[in-house]
Amino acid sequence: MFTGIIETLGTIREIRKDNENLHVTLSASITPELKIDQSVSHNGICLTVVAIRDDQYTVTAIKETIEKTNLGEWKVGDVVNLERAMKLGDRLDGHIVQGHVDQTGICKKIEDANGSIYFTFEYDKTQNNITIEKGSITVNGVSLTVVNSKENEFSVAIIPYTLEHTNFKNFKVGTKINLEFDVVGKYVARLHGLRN
Repeated sequence: MFTGIIETLGTIREIRKDNENLHVTLSASITPELKIDQSVSHNGICLTVVAIRDDQYTVTAIKETIEKTNLGEWKVGDVVNLERAMKLGDRLDGHIVQGHVDQTGICKKIEDANGSIYFTFEYDKTQNNITIEKGSITVNGVSLTVVNSKENEFSVAIIPYTLEHTNFKNFKVGTKINLEFDVVGKYVARLHGLRN
């Protein structure tokens, strides 16, 4: 479980294909604190640390993960949002995030709003995921509040601190992002027959 509050950024140093899997090696300030078998959220994708060497660590993504996320488009040099799993007893500053990406979306619009920046994202509505006004959403692992919720589109308002400390600063119109919809909302939707 995660909170959606990004700890730091990591830089991809190597991507190696192994049959249908991808081994991704990153450098990050948290590397000395990591352990083998530890779960770390990478742009909202829960991946397990399989190797650590000096200031770099490696995680492995399987075919299922690659197909449901934007991980297959990652390149050496890309910067990703990182968060280690939450500890029981800590404050939950964001919302409950599983690290299981529901689907990808596309950045459709970026607007400067004199102190904050609005990002608008579009997603495939046929997968029956929903947002609600002022509900929670995770974009590339970042816990955010939905504004302007529509059937297959929503916006979020980013404060300057979040922009500076996440990879949102690298987003452009057309950027493909990972979405995890609110777990409580998914259960409620399922109970009401809105999701398969």
